[in-house]
Amino acid sequence: MLALKNQLYILIFVFTFSAMGNSLLAQSSEKFNDAEVAHIAVIANKIDVETAKLAKKKSEQSEVLDFANTMISDHTAVIQKAKDLAEKLGVKPQKNSLSKKLMEDARKTRSMLRKKSAGAFNKAYINHEVQYHKAVINTIEDVLLPDTENAELKDLLEGVLPALKAHLKQAKNIQNKVADNGRY
Repeated sequence: MLALKNQLYILIFVFTFSAMGNSLLAQSSEKFNDAEVAHIAVIANKIDVETAKLAKKKSEQSEVLDFANTMISDHTAVIQKAKDLAEKLGVKPQKNSLSKKLMEDARKTRSMLRKKSAGAFNKAYINHEVQYHKAVINTIEDVLLPDTENAELKDLLEGVLPALKAHLKQAKNIQNKVADNGRY
C-alpha cells in the first residue's frame, strides 16, 4: 500500500512538472526584452540553487547530495556571470510574467518537497530535476534565445546549454537507478 501511495505521489509530481514545462513554453507567444531575459536566467538558476540546498538538508543519499552540490556550484556560477554581464551592459534585470511564474512554481515545489520523507524526497527531487532541466532547456532554446537581441547575453545563454544538458543527463542517470533499484 505504501509503495502504491509513493508511486501515486511521484506520478502527480511528474505530471505537475510536465505541466510546468508546458506552461513555460506556452509563454512563447510573449516576447521578452533583454532585461527580462536576464531576469529569467537569474531566477531559473536561483531556483535550482535553492532546491539543491533543500536536497542537502533532506537527503542522505550520496549521489543525490553530489548532484545537489553540483547544482549549487554550477548554477551559482551562472548567476554571477549573468549579474556581471547585466552590470557590464548597464541592464537591470526586469521582472516579468515568466520569472514570476517560475518563482511561484518553485515555492510550491519546495513546499511539497519539504513534506517528503528522505526516501520519497530523493525520488521526488530527482524527478523534479529531470523535468525542470527539460523545461529550462526548452525555454532557452525556443523562447529566450530567439528573443535575445544582445550578442553577449545570447552567448551566455548558449554557453550554459551544454551544462544544463549535462545536468539533465546526470539527473536521468540517477532517476534510472531509482527506477531500477526501487529505492533511494
